[in-house]
Amino acid sequence: MVPDKATLDNLRIDRSAEKIRGIPRAQIAAALILIAAVVFAIWWLSQPAPVEVTTATVQSLGSRTELTLLNATGYVVARREATVSSKVTGRIATVLMEEGMHVDDNQILATIDSSNVDVNLELANAQFESAKKALAETRTNLEQAERELTYFRVMVENDVLSRIQFERAETTTNSLRARLEWQAADAAVAERQVALWQQQLDDTVIRAPFAGIVTTKNAQPGEMISPMSAGGSFTRSGICTIVDMSSLEIEVDVSESYINRVEAEQPVLATLDAYPDWKIPAKVIAIIPTADRQKATVKVRIAFIELDPRILPEMSVKAAFQSAGESENVRILTIPAAAIRERDGREIVFVVADGIAERRAVSVASRTKEIAEIAAGVSAGETIVVEGPLELADGDRVTEKEK
Repeated sequence: MVPDKATLDNLRIDRSAEKIRGIPRAQIAAALILIAAVVFAIWWLSQPAPVEVTTATVQSLGSRTELTLLNATGYVVARREATVSSKVTGRIATVLMEEGMHVDDNQILATIDSSNVDVNLELANAQFESAKKALAETRTNLEQAERELTYFRVMVENDVLSRIQFERAETTTNSLRARLEWQAADAAVAERQVALWQQQLDDTVIRAPFAGIVTTKNAQPGEMISPMSAGGSFTRSGICTIVDMSSLEIEVDVSESYINRVEAEQPVLATLDAYPDWKIPAKVIAIIPTADRQKATVKVRIAFIELDPRILPEMSVKAAFQSAGESENVRILTIPAAAIRERDGREIVFVVADGIAERRAVSVASRTKEIAEIAAGVSAGETIVVEGPLELADGDRVTEKEK
């Protein structure tokens, strides 16, 4: 028997209901995804734009076992420095040196007008020559008188000549001897007079007292110079200043409170303000055994291990007194000094990682105008912010400023 149409319709599976029930689920999922994308887009667009900054990399200069015990400031000074003057007063005739010129020991630096001295020297020479000729004449006369006296003595003994004539000849001889001694003394005085004027002539030539570099030139030809300062006049008391560059050293003032950290032969790292990246090896020469009552400091002399032409007198210098450590080597990390900021009384830097600025507290071992040496807080190779807005905060997005 064939079932009727109504019965077959009741047995047929109706798939339209499943289709109707499945459509809302897909739509709901798509709607949720769309909503999440819109929310993320709104959140992303609401975030502030990345801050433009200038960055640098933390550099490692190796390691050392010396630790800095004390920092002090001072100046480069010369142990041998002289303002060269003249021994006599006179007008400068020639100047034979300039600033920066190297001069040897006893080299002529300038001359003084010697016309008056030349005249007096010629006169003294003439007087000396006259005295020598008079002395020679008297010596000849004395020799003749002595021969005659010997002859008269023989004749008196033989009663050929009277005693009075002999005594007259003896008196003449003694007189000539006395005159010879007197003229010999006059000749010696004349010779010393020549030496005196010759010395004054030599004094008109100004020479270098030692080898060195001329740092200042204080006089010109035509000016007056004198070994003594004449107040209120235009007389020069010095012609130039010479510095022995091989005698350069460092003088620093150390506070009385920390002088116990300094000792002779102690290693020192010197840094010139002119070359902040140049660490110059040095050592303590001496601690001056007296204190400055006004400043409460003690002067310390420091010698350079090796001199360099870049080191000049009166340069400002920072001295880091070192102590050899017995522990493991200490890494030397350097960053630009401009990267260090101060927040809440602490020194910090901002480290950049994946475009995000991270605030880090650091320990600064030493610092110059350009470079800072970091003891702790960062690692070699990390990127730090050097220049950026003052309000930069932890977690801010940053981007490298285009150069």
